[in-house]
Amino acid sequence: MIPVPAEYETVTEQILVKAESKRMIAVPAEYETVAEQYVAKEAATRIERVAANYETATERIEVTPASTNWVKKKADRNCLSADPNDCLVWCLVEVPATYRTVTKQVREGCPEGYTDNGDDCTRAIEIPAEYASRNKRMIKTPASTREEVIPAEYTTVSKRVIKTPASTREEVIPAEYKTMTKRVVKTPATVREEIIPAEYKTTSTRKLKAAAATRTIEVPAEYTTVTRKRLVKAGGFTEWREILCSDKVTAYTVRQIQNALKDRGYEPGPSDNILGVRTKAALTKFQKDNGLPVGKLDFETLRALGVQY
Repeated sequence: MIPVPAEYETVTEQILVKAESKRMIAVPAEYETVAEQYVAKEAATRIERVAANYETATERIEVTPASTNWVKKKADRNCLSADPNDCLVWCLVEVPATYRTVTKQVREGCPEGYTDNGDDCTRAIEIPAEYASRNKRMIKTPASTREEVIPAEYTTVSKRVIKTPASTREEVIPAEYKTMTKRVVKTPATVREEIIPAEYKTTSTRKLKAAAATRTIEVPAEYTTVTRKRLVKAGGFTEWREILCSDKVTAYTVRQIQNALKDRGYEPGPSDNILGVRTKAALTKFQKDNGLPVGKLDFETLRALGVQY
């Protein structure tokens, strides 16, 4: 049996959603703006205070007086020795006085129109009254109400209705056939004996021919030459000599030394105001030849050369 579905059709109709009604609507009042003047701030007296006038005065005060100080310095460019330890010097350095500037505030008085009360300056200021305008809202038309009709509301709806009712009909279904394949025993299972031949494989083995032994090999010693410095005599200061410090050696002083060496048969090179290698070598030779201290521009060497320092 095969069911036959029913048939439907769509029908539209209009239905009432909301009936007609009435409502009261409030009509707000109407206002108008009116300007009026009023006292915003009453008249008063204000005391004004200002700081007194001051003048800045500075004064220079001596903090530390001028002095001299012996300062130990290392080798400089005027050293005649290759060993910097031979050129350690003490130089007499002038230490200038130090000053400090002190700033003071000196009171001069009050500005014109102000009264000096000791701490600050004051004056009385009359403050007049202040007026302002403001807007005031007045009712022009009082509030009221009015009646309003609200119309009815309708809507259109669609609905399905039966056009033909459902039913059933009889249908003949023919028979179906299928071909099947199956396996059947043709010859029953049996057992037979089969000989499997042996398998052979060639293998190699290692045998001890001579036992392990040890032998001694002589490795000759290796030598290298190491040079070490050994302290023969500790350094130090044998005596102090007064010298010309590097900041006092001017180009004029170097030219005097070069000219004096030339006059005495030494070769300081050109008179170029530079205490170069040749000038230092000539000066060292002059010191050794005359039994003078070697290594610095000491006052004894300068006097021997007749140099003004």
